[in-house]
Amino acid sequence: MGRASKGTAVAAAAPVVILVRPQLGENIGMAARAMLNCGLSSLRIVAPRDGWPNERAQRAASGADVVLEEAELFDTVAEAVADLERVVATTGRNRELTQRIVTARHAATEIRDWIGQGQAVGVLFGAERTGLTNEELVHADTLLSIPLNPQFSSLNVAQAVLLVAYEWAAVAETAPAERLAAHATRLATKDELQTLFDHLERALDQSGFLRHEAKRPSMVLNLRAFLQRAAMTEQEVRTFHGVIKFLSKGKHEE
Repeated sequence: MGRASKGTAVAAAAPVVILVRPQLGENIGMAARAMLNCGLSSLRIVAPRDGWPNERAQRAASGADVVLEEAELFDTVAEAVADLERVVATTGRNRELTQRIVTARHAATEIRDWIGQGQAVGVLFGAERTGLTNEELVHADTLLSIPLNPQFSSLNVAQAVLLVAYEWAAVAETAPAERLAAHATRLATKDELQTLFDHLERALDQSGFLRHEAKRPSMVLNLRAFLQRAAMTEQEVRTFHGVIKFLSKGKHEE
């Protein structure tokens, strides 16, 4: 990694993360880790307080070495954004500047749209204590604000990077909102569930549980509906068969 006066060409695939005057190497490393978690790898660092490379950043990156190894170093924000067509700047407080402010979620959608149009995009994150100055913010065409507790809205820079990077990743997320962690088994088929229902119904008849003829139909339907809602796996169905068989015998066999 060498010092550059202006950025190298940006591949139109993901936004560049730009850390401005970061103070702690640990925060740079944790930001790199957060980036790679969410599929981002292009990092630019402007005037880091403790210089660069930084051993503490490498330790805190927890394996996200590729982000740090390919990071670019700049003296000023102007140099860091020179080759970009869109710049989003994060801010945690109101400024006297008149600028457009969006949420991280909305920004993520817009960034994907811009990149889809072939535009190079960067996201600015300010120093831990002061954030971005007005002189740095004017390099951005959009401000990004994360709505938090108004009585305590302070974020570590790595946390801010994670929140923005996560929203970026979430916009393109195609995984189902809910799934079953079934490990080595699978969901039971309807035929397997029907066999289980029949087994359970016979056992309940034999035990006398369904002795009230008037109540029997609704009781059977409720039990079937309950087992359907359980979304049982094939392994769970087999286990349930074993439970019914054991209880029907009324004693344990070694």
